[in-house]
Amino acid sequence: MASMAARTNNIATLRLPGDVFKVGKKNETGTKLGCYPSRHVAMITRKNGNFVVRAGAGGTPRSVETINGKVNGVHVGEAKLFGNKNSIELINGDGGSPPHSSLHGKFVEERFVYRQTFVIRSYEIGPDKTATMETLMNLLQETALNHVTSSGLAGNGFGATREMSIRKLIWVVTRIHIQVHRYSSWGDVVEIDTWVDAAGKNGMRRDWIIRDYQTQEIITRATSTWVIMNRETRRLSKIPDQVRQEVLPFYLNRFAIATEKNDSEKIDKLNDDTAERITSGLAPRWSDMDANQHVNNVKYIGWILESVPINVLGDYDLTSMTLEYRRECRQSNLLESLTSTTSSLADDSNFKNNSINRRPDLEYTHLLRMQADKVEIIRARTEWNRKQKHKLH
Repeated sequence: MASMAARTNNIATLRLPGDVFKVGKKNETGTKLGCYPSRHVAMITRKNGNFVVRAGAGGTPRSVETINGKVNGVHVGEAKLFGNKNSIELINGDGGSPPHSSLHGKFVEERFVYRQTFVIRSYEIGPDKTATMETLMNLLQETALNHVTSSGLAGNGFGATREMSIRKLIWVVTRIHIQVHRYSSWGDVVEIDTWVDAAGKNGMRRDWIIRDYQTQEIITRATSTWVIMNRETRRLSKIPDQVRQEVLPFYLNRFAIATEKNDSEKIDKLNDDTAERITSGLAPRWSDMDANQHVNNVKYIGWILESVPINVLGDYDLTSMTLEYRRECRQSNLLESLTSTTSSLADDSNFKNNSINRRPDLEYTHLLRMQADKVEIIRARTEWNRKQKHKLH
């Protein structure tokens, strides 16, 4: 199906085949493109053979700006988004469902895999106009939570199942490893798949892959390990049989990252003597807290990078990150970030890069700890590759 966007009196006009969106009126057809809490609704209407995209607030139409072939962040100038079954579902919904339901994820592969698409927003990019590592981690977390909700298992906790909520249990992550082949740019659409499997007797593994929606190229892979904690005592718990029976039907024996490419090695602990750089006085804010009343695990990434040299942040891409979570952190805690170059990298001729098929240019070991008593919160390892020349300008 061909599509084309044009600007006519500040209205984005789509020229599409004639009978795509029939809704029953004689001279005008339309469908909702999305709805939001503010009741702003985007509409596609047909006039003189063309489709006109409008947005209304409280029923009053207003024009929709088109920027680089996108309408409010959704591509309208490329056949990929409008030319297949998924694209029609994204626009047209499925009849009796709420208008926003078509924008949520869906199950594929006999409900073993949950899939969701996202547009990279302007506030999710860094100075080089590409998505940040924090953005990727947030999208992975969002997809995981939506997976639980869409499965029908969600209780009243943050990602907890019904049986977990009854027992006051929550999931906590103990380790995440992410490999980035390429970062998406502002306005790009990405497609994320996630699934779960058992990890030993009392853990659960969750994997993700991120694709470029347009090319279907896999640009990011990630794997993680989760255990159960009592939300009141903050102590780890075995997985109750009732919870195991809830999640067992969703287990899929598949790995996003092959075992031989996964970073499964223990991360060394840094201290005052081994750290090359220490940044102190990092203070969690109220907005850094999550629904489980501790600092959101994605927030740690920014603090870890605080002690990375500024020239590295500007001239290199973070291509691999491994996080080992050791302890919770609350708003009242002041933190310190420690970083040191991995000494073995330059000397190890047999070093195997875990992120992409070439050796990283830099590797660092990190530690985030309490400033007062030096208790460690998280250990991390990062790999970096120099940015291509055209990305530095």
